[in-house]
Amino acid sequence: MKKTLLKHAKLYTNGGFSEGNLLICDGKIEALGPGVLADCETIDLNGAYLTPGFLDVHTHGAAGVDVNAADVAGLERIGKFFASQGTTGWLASVLTDTEEQTIWCLEQIKEAAGRPMEGAQLMGAHLEGPFLASEYKGAMPEHLLQRGNIDLFHKYQAAAGGTVRYITVSPEVAGVPEMVEALAGEVRIAIGHSGADYASSMYCIRNGASSCTHTFNAMRLFHQHEPAIMGAVIESDIYCEAICDGRHLHPATARMLLKAKGYDRVIAVTDSIMAAGLPDGNYKLGVNDIVVEEGDAKLATTGVRAGSTLTTGQALRNLVRFTGQPLERVLPLLTENPARMLGIFGRKGSLQLGKDADLVVLDNELQVKATYVGGRAVYNQMF
Repeated sequence: MKKTLLKHAKLYTNGGFSEGNLLICDGKIEALGPGVLADCETIDLNGAYLTPGFLDVHTHGAAGVDVNAADVAGLERIGKFFASQGTTGWLASVLTDTEEQTIWCLEQIKEAAGRPMEGAQLMGAHLEGPFLASEYKGAMPEHLLQRGNIDLFHKYQAAAGGTVRYITVSPEVAGVPEMVEALAGEVRIAIGHSGADYASSMYCIRNGASSCTHTFNAMRLFHQHEPAIMGAVIESDIYCEAICDGRHLHPATARMLLKAKGYDRVIAVTDSIMAAGLPDGNYKLGVNDIVVEEGDAKLATTGVRAGSTLTTGQALRNLVRFTGQPLERVLPLLTENPARMLGIFGRKGSLQLGKDADLVVLDNELQVKATYVGGRAVYNQMF
């Protein structure tokens, strides 16, 4: 029975910070609070913030590895980099690709998700396509997009060993509304890459869609005479992904989204590509050639923005800066909200007794100093 005591921390609990200690036992949180002590390995955090680990439900890679081309070793390399940014759990987002390549990707994800990794935990897959609208395809290869197909999803889920946790679909694509109704009990469904009208969007929301992919980006925007998908997303209670890099969303847009939806319904995502953590240059995103200039990733052919170089740690700092709110107000966007959306809040997303000891240590500048996954230090720059 391995125990570790993290002492002299600012613990994030019940929406605020308080001084205390946290005891880890066999990868779980056994106790926390001001009076917690134990005769075991002890680490003094010297007043640093101790928060739940960050969860990224939408990312295509980092550290020179593209999810669509990543074998198990490549996925572990991504996870090790993510740990340095405070991410403790992530979904590998598979960009629309050929059936053969998608199945290969999902087989790699299944294998990687089924074993302990050296960095952030790979929790499963996010299928971004192929059931998407061509008009709002973004970086999706148009010739590989297709109508809704429940049988194909089940084929992909079988290849993934049940690890597809999240999919993005477009409500206006033929067969997609039927997919949403049929699959809502099996997988979390997001709507996006879409020009859907209000009625079609609300139909999918009422029948099981639980989130919106990179809100405001690659979708038809609001009009007072036709609210469209944007109006349905804002009016309803579904979660909204937000890429808070200052490029995909102007800071004022991020503030507006938070004001409209509330801090409990927005999920900060990176939508990062293999260039995250690396200098400007030429990269890949699935089948696409990408050019990164001044940290901004765009398709080499058209100049359309394609993913980001954002990390979760930077997203946290951006949110504090964009909103002017204290750390405790924006933390749920990276912790509790994605955990609730995925249905794993019973295990992750907060510092509570019995939950996985997935933790982040932050200094006063909100830089990541250490990251723990299942009570094990997977990144440590404290000493």
